Amino acid sequence: MAERALLDWLSDASPERIAAFVEELDDKEITEWPHDWRTCARSSQLPPQSDWRVWLVMAGRGFGKTRLGAEWVRAVAEADPEARIALVGSSLHEARSVMVEGESGLLSIGAPWRRPSYESSVRRLTWPNGAQAFLYSAGEPEAFRGPQHSHACQPDPERDERQRGFGHDRYDWWRWPCLACETIPRLRRRLGRCGLSVPLPPVRSSDRATALRAGQMVDGGS
Repeated sequence: MAERALLDWLSDASPERIAAFVEELDDKEITEWPHDWRTCARSSQLPPQSDWRVWLVMAGRGFGKTRLGAEWVRAVAEADPEARIALVGSSLHEARSVMVEGESGLLSIGAPWRRPSYESSVRRLTWPNGAQAFLYSAGEPEAFRGPQHSHACQPDPERDERQRGFGHDRYDWWRWPCLACETIPRLRRRLGRCGLSVPLPPVRSSDRATALRAGQMVDGGS
């Protein structure tokens, strides 16, 4: 089951198997159940099981990109007290209002006792275990040069045409495990402007997630 969303497994399981599964849950698991992303996520909304460096989610409206990104960030933060995550919006207002304070933002998901606190003055989220995330505007790529990060998340790099964060200083940007969400036409345009070429396989509207493993992204001119 580790490679499948729990929702997918439940949809295929017989009533008897579901009943047996519920019976085996202990008190802690029952308490955690309503806050477990796997209970409502599709398989295409969960991180790839392979060793990846850049996860590109290609989807349109209604796919759940904001929630997907927030849940990935939450999982990283809760699993690693040393995590330092860059949250990149087309503007600081967008990063705060959508990624942090929105309906599917980091202050609204997960178990309440494990949610982060937000310090707006320093643009920082801090989880109870010590993990942290920092907000950035993609229009100010120079801000990435100072802090050391372990992960990065940019839910919609194309939303603001003026921003250059996606392609600026490519080595710095892609050296961390990174999640980025795009529609396919936008992704092709942006990668072309950055001088990059990556394989984009045909995808269905119901399943538009793919991953690029380390080393799979190549310069378009090479």
